Amino acid sequence: MKDAPTPRSPQRPSVAEALAKEIFAGQYQPGDFVPKEIDLCDQFSLNRSAVRSDLRRLVDAGIIERISGYGSRVRAYSEWNILDPQVTDWMVQFATPNPGIQREILTFRLDVEPYVAMTAAKRATARDLVAIEEAFEGMGHDFYNPESSNRGRLHSDHDVAFHVAIFKATHNIVWTQLSHILRPSIHLLVQTSNVSASDPEQSLERHRHLMECIRTRRPREAFFASVAVLEGTADALGMEMPETLLGEVPAALAR
Repeated sequence: MKDAPTPRSPQRPSVAEALAKEIFAGQYQPGDFVPKEIDLCDQFSLNRSAVRSDLRRLVDAGIIERISGYGSRVRAYSEWNILDPQVTDWMVQFATPNPGIQREILTFRLDVEPYVAMTAAKRATARDLVAIEEAFEGMGHDFYNPESSNRGRLHSDHDVAFHVAIFKATHNIVWTQLSHILRPSIHLLVQTSNVSASDPEQSLERHRHLMECIRTRRPREAFFASVAVLEGTADALGMEMPETLLGEVPAALAR
């Protein structure tokens, strides 16, 4: 008779995961103090060493700072290591209800993506255009296929692929690498805005126009088409467009 398998010890609760969920969901705002170590020890039934180790993960991610004699305080969003893989993973899992983080990401995208679209319109190869078109066709197929049980998720996946393909079409090594790192943050806004969009057909048309501007090598029009896509995202999220000097047409395109 074989011996019964030795049961695995249950994984200990993660203080870092629990606090990240609450912080990214907005339960703790920048400047707020999270519970003290001793309280976290009682709450999670862990020793102080384990709690400190988990808090260190949040410190290393730039999300909290330890203040001697006071505890741990949430840092400003601008201090977070937002491109750290662990932070982007938490962001995708937990940040959907947090308008503050959504606004930061939207501001960044407005600062960057119109210029990326402009560059893609100058440099995109036939292979790049195929990738952009395939992603767009996937968006349309998911939108017009109401019988699909995964319609919303698939639409968002293709929407993200559309934007990532435009980053890659710049043929700039930095933008190409950033497209992988930025994928979770783009997915965060895309997934939320696609659910709440009041004009999904118009959103699809804005993406089609952006694709056509890139395909027909019209940098100036691609710039503004990208801004229009992000305006639609802001509207779907119920947000005003961020104030930014970027997002305006570059002088070189104004002529």
